[in-house]
Parts: sequence; C-alpha cells; structure tokens
Amino acid sequence: MENHRDNNTGPANVAVKSTVIEIRKGQTSGRLDRAEFSVRFRATFIDPAFRSEDESIARLEEVAWQAYTDGRKAPFTQKAGPGYVDPDYELSVEWLSAKQRIEEAQQRWSEPSTPSRVLLICGSARNDGTCPGEMSKSFRLLKIVRETLEQADIQVDVLDLSLITSEYGRNIHPCKGCVSTAMPLCHWPCSCYPNHSLNQNNDWMAEIYERWTAAHAVIIVTPVYWYQSPSPLKLMIDRMVCADGGNSDPTSTSGKNAGKAKELEMAGWDYPQHLAGRAYGVIVHGDVTGIEGSRRSLSDWLDWMGFIDAGAQARLDRYIGYFEPYATSHDVLDKDTAVQAETRNVALAVAKAVVELRAGRFHAAQAELPRPRPK
Repeated sequence: MENHRDNNTGPANVAVKSTVIEIRKGQTSGRLDRAEFSVRFRATFIDPAFRSEDESIARLEEVAWQAYTDGRKAPFTQKAGPGYVDPDYELSVEWLSAKQRIEEAQQRWSEPSTPSRVLLICGSARNDGTCPGEMSKSFRLLKIVRETLEQADIQVDVLDLSLITSEYGRNIHPCKGCVSTAMPLCHWPCSCYPNHSLNQNNDWMAEIYERWTAAHAVIIVTPVYWYQSPSPLKLMIDRMVCADGGNSDPTSTSGKNAGKAKELEMAGWDYPQHLAGRAYGVIVHGDVTGIEGSRRSLSDWLDWMGFIDAGAQARLDRYIGYFEPYATSHDVLDKDTAVQAETRNVALAVAKAVVELRAGRFHAAQAELPRPRPK
C-alpha cells in the first residue's frame, strides 16, 4: 500500500524476515533494465498516428521509468486514521475509497427496508462487440433470468465479464497469491491493485467487490471452456479470495510485509467470511463435455465462501447442441424450450430463497455449526 517497493522484488522487502517462519526468496529475476522497459512502454504507441508525438512519448517514458524504479505503487496516500492498528500508516487513497464503498454496500444489504437485489454474472468471454461478432448463449440465458427476476420485483444488477475483451482499459488483473504467503497478507478489498509503478491499472475488481457486497443473491451463467470456467470468470473468482478470510486492516501487516502477516496468521486467524449469508444459483452450459464438473466446482466455491444454495433447481448444467456445429448453436437454443424453462426455474428458486432469507426463515432450517478447519 505504501509508496515504496512492495511487490516482493524491491529492497523494502528483501530485508524483511519473519521471526517465526523463513520467507523464501529467489524466484523473480529482478527489475527490467532501461532498454527493455522502453520496448514495453513504447509498445502502447506503436500505431503510426503517434509518431508526431514521439518527443512527448519520450518525456512520458522517463516519468514512467522513474515511477517504476522508485516503486510508486500508490502515488496518493493518506494516514489510515482511527480504527486501524497503525493509524499513522499511509494507505492508498484508492484502496480507502474502495473500502468505504464496500462498507456502504454492506450497510444497504443489511437493511430490511432495501429492495432485494440479485447480481447476475455472465461468465462468457464472447460478445458481439469484439472478434466473435456474435453475442454469447450465456448472455441470452442471463436475459431470461433477468426478465424472470424483474417480474418477481427483484432488482437486478448485470455484470457482463465479457466486457474485458471488448472495452478499452477494462481489466481484471490476476490474483498474486498473497494468501499462500499468509492469509492476513490478503487484504479485503484487494490492495494489490492498482499498482501504478507496474502499469497495472484500471482494475475492475474494486467495483465488482462493491456489487457482490450489495447483492442478496448471485447467479452465475457461464459456458464451459476446455472443462473449466472461461478466463474472465476465473480471473474474478481468484480475486474474490479476499472475501473469504481477507484482512480488512492493511496497517496490521504494514502493507505487504510478509513477515508480519505470517506472525499474525500463526498467532491465530479467524478467516472472516465477508460475504457469507447470500444466496446463489448457477447455470452452466456446454456442447461436448465438462458441464457437471464446472457446475460442481462453482457450487463448491460459493458454498465455501458461506453462500447458501437456493436448492436443487437453482443448480443447472445442460448441453445445448450436443456435438452439433458451433455455427448453429444459437438456433438450437431457440428451439430448446426445456433449457429455457429450466433457466427460469433457477431464477424463481433464487427469488424465493432471497425472500425467505431476508425474512429470517431460510436459516431456521439450517444448523449453524463452527468450521473446525476454517481455512
């Protein structure tokens, strides 16, 4: 979080040692040299239209090089203030803003008077605004879910993850795996991004965390890519790790101080489930194989985070155009009225679960047992 190197390659971390557990080093090759940095920086401006601004680009490159060598991850910081372990620690203003929005969303979520809200997630990477030239079947199924929920007076928030393939500057950066060093090193919300010194900007997750928090239920609609979730969906899933056990006070680890994080974990970490208590539904479709495993892994993931499944009819996996040509798959979906009806049932099951959950009746039938191994 602080304005010096904290990406595990700079001198601010080299000297950090845990008094409890050795911190293993030696994987990264170090910083880029000036020439290679120049090549990568200028790749953004390869279009000949930029040639009239080469002198300006050179000046910008020098500024970017200084930010890179100085490790200016967060150019704007302020003291954490009351409520933090170290109130004088300089936290990223961008992180503080994201945290405030999440806290406000959580407050709205917890108020009984607010409208019920469901987050609909389109997991496909395909849309008609980029290379494929055609919308995804996932998006069409999501529209069925949306219409059904709106008829049930449920507010709907559509998160179309395919936009990272078609919108300028829309990114979900990959998880850096802080949690595997120590759970308290993984901050809620994620503090790894933006990292301005590494040009890791425009990270969509700060907004996505807020949208998950505001939802009373989540429904994921996704195809199968090579037996797995599509890459935009997987990127989001990995970055949601901070919602399950993440540390809401980065000052307790002095930003990304691995030694302090290890000590905190070994002293006893409670793995807070920041999004527990929301309902969920899952719709997975494919054309050859892999739907059962994908649906099961998504359900297991949401179960692990403390979400509550809305029943058997809220977990759907189906083939659309089984071993038929890709080119006619939309036509097949047009004719598959059974899949369309099952998709509506997912929405209806989640709508009912949300009503029961918010009325306090859904939990009554479920035992609330402590997790003996909360990791």
